[in-house]
Amino acid sequence: MSDDKPILSLDKDYRVFLSELKEKVLRTQLKASMAANAIVVDFYWELGKEIVRLDNTNHWGAKLIEQLATDLRMEFSEVKGFSRRNLYAIRQWYLFLSTRFEFVPQAVAQLPWGHQRLIINKIKDIDVALTYAAACLENSWSRDTLEANIVSNFHLRVGNGQTNFSATLPSIHSDLAIQTIKNPYYFDFIEVTDQHSEREIEKELIKHISEFMVELGKGFAFVGKQYNIVVNNNDYYIDLLFYHLQLRCYVVFELKAGKFKPEYAGKLNFNISAVDSQLKHSNDSPTIGIILCRTADSIEVKYALRDIQKPIGISNFELQKMIPDKLKPSLPTIEEIENELLKSD
Repeated sequence: MSDDKPILSLDKDYRVFLSELKEKVLRTQLKASMAANAIVVDFYWELGKEIVRLDNTNHWGAKLIEQLATDLRMEFSEVKGFSRRNLYAIRQWYLFLSTRFEFVPQAVAQLPWGHQRLIINKIKDIDVALTYAAACLENSWSRDTLEANIVSNFHLRVGNGQTNFSATLPSIHSDLAIQTIKNPYYFDFIEVTDQHSEREIEKELIKHISEFMVELGKGFAFVGKQYNIVVNNNDYYIDLLFYHLQLRCYVVFELKAGKFKPEYAGKLNFNISAVDSQLKHSNDSPTIGIILCRTADSIEVKYALRDIQKPIGISNFELQKMIPDKLKPSLPTIEEIENELLKSD
């Protein structure tokens, strides 16, 4: 007698259950890997402290790490992380942070070891290092993205746009809005030259939307390009329209291929008003406008924004900047975290 029961893999309810279960397993694995990473980081802190203490007491110098690497790898051959190179990195990392902290700073402790090694190799100022550590956690940067942002001086660009936010937004909102803007933005991932038009640059930004949103930063959700709004039966078009999930507001981008002109602020003010009237929900915060241009004179910007009541920011963009090619706008994978825990170099 044949079995008439359906094959489970073909059943919709089973497929949904299996998909949800896989996601739960992956989340559990990720949490476990991150917890393991925190344990490793705490161990490295204590190890670094002891290495420094013994060296200061006995003045063994390089001999200490050389011998320690040999003995530890002989005793714990299956445990990674005891190479001479990694022990030197642990010592350097401890010396760097212990000038300010008694324990591993929270933002640092949550980062994979590979991220931390990159930061201390590239950055010599503790405050700047902490800025990047916090940004890694806030934006879920991969190591490639972290390196790209270090190379492009993220810490100098973030919050550096010219805005009237302080005068047009509540303080709790304006502070966060200011920090969402960079100056300049680097669009070196698009294939255009300085002579291309605004529409061509816009087309390339949309073509490389993932890289564009990495450069914008966490929180931006893409709504549309050349977004149509109708005012008094006339059509108007917004270059790029986003919604910011943390600010809880629409963000209107106007792209200008050349130098900033005061009349650009008037046009953007009009578009912001239209979005506030037609798209903004009652629970949304005020719509923000950002003009992206090649150059902007600070005096002209100041005069242009002085009497405008809508929140507007002006930032420059650059088309060419040598940064690493691989940008991943996501959390490190479980495999990446586990590999960093296992690395011996």
